[in-house]
Amino acid sequence: MNTALFGSTGRVGSIIAGQLGQKANRLVRTPTGNGVEIKGNVLNQKDIDLVLEGCDAVISTLNTDKTDVLSRSMPLILNGMRRHGIKRIITCGTAGILDASHSTGLYRFQSDESKRRSTTAAEDHLSAYLMLKASEMEWTIVCPTYLPDGERTGVFRTSEQVLPEGGRSISTHDTADYMLKVLDEGLHIRKRVGICY
Repeated sequence: MNTALFGSTGRVGSIIAGQLGQKANRLVRTPTGNGVEIKGNVLNQKDIDLVLEGCDAVISTLNTDKTDVLSRSMPLILNGMRRHGIKRIITCGTAGILDASHSTGLYRFQSDESKRRSTTAAEDHLSAYLMLKASEMEWTIVCPTYLPDGERTGVFRTSEQVLPEGGRSISTHDTADYMLKVLDEGLHIRKRVGICY
């Protein structure tokens, strides 16, 4: 399976890129000479279409960087997927867009379950989620809580739509590994999934 990978130079995306190797078309601002790289910008439709060519699925680990890059790039990615006949997309979100466990009708970032003071990143992730939800795509959003660099343990908990009770953190390696498992095994279609230790 060939995969279009967006966000491949970030902390989670670089791990996924290393595991996919030549099976990923990667959109990068600055080519490194590793794997199949296409120099471009995720806010440019033509660049996105070049990355999607010949791919069967999409993985996005794009970060917000306190901007609205997710909500601005998601319509372009979805449009490109339609043109290339791609239905499957896995993205890395934030635990803030999971449902609050103890506050009905709220997302975690809107409730006292979230410790973050700023909601800018969560709101951008929420906007991208709502676009995916409204689409016809077979999407999954893997939603880690606090995401430090760390070891690959292979032992963690997941739960659809909510964060497992008491979840505090999950390493970048375990998050990347789970995103690839979700892709390979066709898990959690049209679901958000919380992941933590």
